[in-house]
Amino acid sequence: MILDRAAAFFFLATLFSVTFEKVHWEVAGSVSLADVLALLFVLTFIATRWLDHDRRLTRTALVSLAFALAFALVYLLGFFNLDTRQALEQFVKGLVKFGIHFTFLAAGIAYVVRRGVDFYWRTLGWLTAGLVVNALYGVAQLVVANRGGDLDRSVLSPITAGASSINIYGAVEGQDVYRPNALTGDPNHLAIMLLIPLLALTPIYLRLERGNPWRLRLALLLPFLLVMELATLSRSGWLGLIVGVLVLAVPYRRLLFSRTLLIPLGAVVLLVGVVVARRADFFDVVLRSRFETSGASSSAHFDVYGFVPDVLQLHPLFGLGLNNFSVYYEFVTGRTNWGPHSFYVALIVETGLIGAALFGAFLLWMFRRLGAARRLGRRLAAAGDPLAARVRPLAWGLTAALAGTMAANAFYLTMQFYYFYAFAVLALTAPVVFARARA
Repeated sequence: MILDRAAAFFFLATLFSVTFEKVHWEVAGSVSLADVLALLFVLTFIATRWLDHDRRLTRTALVSLAFALAFALVYLLGFFNLDTRQALEQFVKGLVKFGIHFTFLAAGIAYVVRRGVDFYWRTLGWLTAGLVVNALYGVAQLVVANRGGDLDRSVLSPITAGASSINIYGAVEGQDVYRPNALTGDPNHLAIMLLIPLLALTPIYLRLERGNPWRLRLALLLPFLLVMELATLSRSGWLGLIVGVLVLAVPYRRLLFSRTLLIPLGAVVLLVGVVVARRADFFDVVLRSRFETSGASSSAHFDVYGFVPDVLQLHPLFGLGLNNFSVYYEFVTGRTNWGPHSFYVALIVETGLIGAALFGAFLLWMFRRLGAARRLGRRLAAAGDPLAARVRPLAWGLTAALAGTMAANAFYLTMQFYYFYAFAVLALTAPVVFARARA
């Protein structure tokens, strides 16, 4: 059916482009490519189900809709704490984004469960492919920038009519220090987004059988993504990676010193070592600055936590209003259009204690669904089902990716972006899809 094929195309295209933050246009506000594709997917999905006279939704999709209604109620109650026109405009923008995100989440869950195991792997594959393209663009950014050019100005600006560029961290002895942000808006965003394929695919790679073509592909892909993770110079990304690796070290501690892992990891160490050794003084200055805790950059990440008690005294239950931290920040500091350097600060400041507790319940639900996927994997292994060699590593990888993303968001706020809801589709559908495959 044409509509069903269109729905599949728009869904996978959304996943592929969901991390392309720079690909957007200023039309009645900022409209991204992912916005357009996600809406087209939702419309074609609804049309397909309507024409098929199929009104059924899986329990997981219904629970996601229940969370959406609960969040909407909290946001609408926070509406009464708005007191300026600017605050209202920011609230409306945030509400529209929230609506698209959760509609995509619910429709995506229903669609992936309906399509089954093969489509689930395609979903994971297309999300990963988008991040690989992002990383490749980041490499090209670095090459062009070191030659004195600007890839964004040459490639993206003619398409989006907007301004963007590679991040310049500073200069050492008159030479610029570049941090690739690729197609994302910030090098830290790129680093945190890369945690998903790095952590989700590593345990799958470790359990692949010899002779499986994906073993070699992942042995090449994962080191490349790790190098890009390091190239971002993102402390938040590195923190998330460490937390995710610690999670994976619990079930895979016996494989930490296996050839399967040490060979690609050794290649990364060798490559990075050669690059650093050629410019030792340069990298010594750069890395020292990244690990300083008393600089202005570090202070900005920690200082925002000081706003939490002040806001809770004003509006403890429902906060200042959705998407309104920048308005409050401008009022206090005079800096315009400035978001908090922490997802959790934004969550508490904008939605209060009730909103924070509700989002905590949403994250707990995600962990519980991943726990169900891990238990399913154990049952499959006990039954001698070969599917266990895919389900258990996938479940542990997604758990590590979620834990790593949460840790990284202590100092950044990517969990309100599209890609996190694409990741949530994978996390929430895993136990359902593979349980049905077993049945």
